[in-house]
Amino acid sequence: MPKQLPEERSHNFKEVAYGYTAEMAQSEAKRCIECKNRPCQANCPVNIKIPEFIHFIKEGDFEGAYNKLTEDSNLPAICGRVCPQEDQCEKMCVRGVKGEPVSIGALERFVADWYMENCKPKPSVIKKKGIKAAVIGAGPAGLTCAADLAKYGFDVTVFEALHKPGGVLSYGIPEFRLPKELVKKEINNLELLGVRFELNVLVGRSVTINSLQEEGYSAVFIGSGAGLPSFMNVPGENMNGVYSANEYLTRSNLMKAYDAASPTPIKRGGRVAVIGGGNVAMDSARTALRLGAEKVFIVYRRGMEEMPARREEVENAEEEGVEMILLTAPVEVVGYNHTVTGLKCVRMELGEPDKSGRKRPSPVEGSEYIISVNTVIVAIGQSPNPLIRMTTEGLETHPWGGIIVNDNTMETTKPRVYAGGDAVTGAATVISAMGAGKMAAAAINSAF
Repeated sequence: MPKQLPEERSHNFKEVAYGYTAEMAQSEAKRCIECKNRPCQANCPVNIKIPEFIHFIKEGDFEGAYNKLTEDSNLPAICGRVCPQEDQCEKMCVRGVKGEPVSIGALERFVADWYMENCKPKPSVIKKKGIKAAVIGAGPAGLTCAADLAKYGFDVTVFEALHKPGGVLSYGIPEFRLPKELVKKEINNLELLGVRFELNVLVGRSVTINSLQEEGYSAVFIGSGAGLPSFMNVPGENMNGVYSANEYLTRSNLMKAYDAASPTPIKRGGRVAVIGGGNVAMDSARTALRLGAEKVFIVYRRGMEEMPARREEVENAEEEGVEMILLTAPVEVVGYNHTVTGLKCVRMELGEPDKSGRKRPSPVEGSEYIISVNTVIVAIGQSPNPLIRMTTEGLETHPWGGIIVNDNTMETTKPRVYAGGDAVTGAATVISAMGAGKMAAAAINSAF
């Protein structure tokens, strides 16, 4: 897929990839052999009918492709951009056995974009059940559950803590990977289904799950995500110039701190160290570049093979000038007058695999050294906010904070309350959260 040159895109927030033309999309679609057993579809968390929507592209019927795609996916423009297809549908593509798999994600993106540019969404005519359902959180899990419940005929209200819906799609993923105008359009499609949004409502403070049930919501879905950042717990971590990735990306993405007219401050320029090796770390590093950093380092305690970020995002970051410092772990944030001046690190070596299957890192004695930086961004994971479980009697959670659910129905230990996405699993992918929201909506529909 064509994209901006690295030297250009590293200085702007415009989307990196340009997307397929119609000719490119049809050419790529013709590579699909439309397998009868559909291994790609079987490995899609929302079970998109992949060979069928690709067939429409071959025929030049892009509207038909969109209609087929949206039978199962409520957020195709988003999924086509941020889903890790290389580990899901494309991983199982038969064409990938002896060559390159069909670029399913790029085709999904093309179809969604084409439809937005050439067709006008139509309000849906849905037979109503007369049953109210509440969805907590307007992120991928909540949006998917809300859309499917609306299609089933429920009267759906989404309660979102922030002033804009979208969850991680709005506050976490940068504009250059996911334009916010697309998120807005996808959410507008939910409003056409009859979904209502109530913003600036913090469940556990503004309202509680019990109060929602008392107000007549027969079912409640919790899709509140994993917005509580993890920290390194090393000396100096409370200095000025240390951010959690959540805060740093929220300031930039949701609060538009990259715009000189924005009242939200953010540190610009200088030398930046980002701790972690996932997609959030890559997003933070690439954002720091665009905010004028002189030099950006990714500091990761394992090697490149163990790095969990998408290969595409790692390659984009390296092309743009991000330096990877691997097999290295921070042990202290150093500074002067409570302000960051450096990051003390230790070299690591890999041993036997741990529970995750990746080789366990351990420090090399006497290998400490200091990286000169004035900003440190910690991107080592997030966990669910405890507020909902603290204010909801009968809602059981795992010791680490994830809500306990029935794997088949997504129902929690509190009757008629369901949950899915990062609030259940901890930080994971957009598409896995969507799959959980879809499963929960089907279970709610069956229960009523």
